[in-house]
Amino acid sequence: MSERRKIRVTIRAGTNPFRGTALTEFALILPFLLTGIFGVIEFGRALYTYHFVSDAAREGSRWASVRGNRCTAYPEFCPITPDVDVPKYVKSIAPPGIDTSSRKLLVVSFWVKPPGNRNACRKLGDPGCAVRVQVTYNFSFVLPFLPKGTFPMKSSSELIVSQ
Repeated sequence: MSERRKIRVTIRAGTNPFRGTALTEFALILPFLLTGIFGVIEFGRALYTYHFVSDAAREGSRWASVRGNRCTAYPEFCPITPDVDVPKYVKSIAPPGIDTSSRKLLVVSFWVKPPGNRNACRKLGDPGCAVRVQVTYNFSFVLPFLPKGTFPMKSSSELIVSQ
């Protein structure tokens, strides 16, 4: 009988021997959980920015392609100067969260001769020529545990001028 008494554990009423273990486990897991959540948020911001850069290049080249030297449909916007008007347009379509300052967002656009049939383009900006828009955004993470510095996100688009 003496062995039985040694093995037997007495638990007093109202006490729990495992009290506080859930709080300890939560305190150990919380930093990893928060790091994962905020990491997903930051990489979501990066994807959002990359999507804007890609879309802005396409939209800028489309906007410039219908406003060439012979454009008469939009008197207040026709014809355009690609190195001045296209960057203004691209900055105007920037969604919330995108910094349009010159150190973050760089837009370069210019008339080019189209690839292939170069005889179609007599004067740059005329129908048959092309417009190229290159958008660069210097993205930087906000959270301290992610890489420091800026990461340039670039996209380029080229379309044939239609007017």
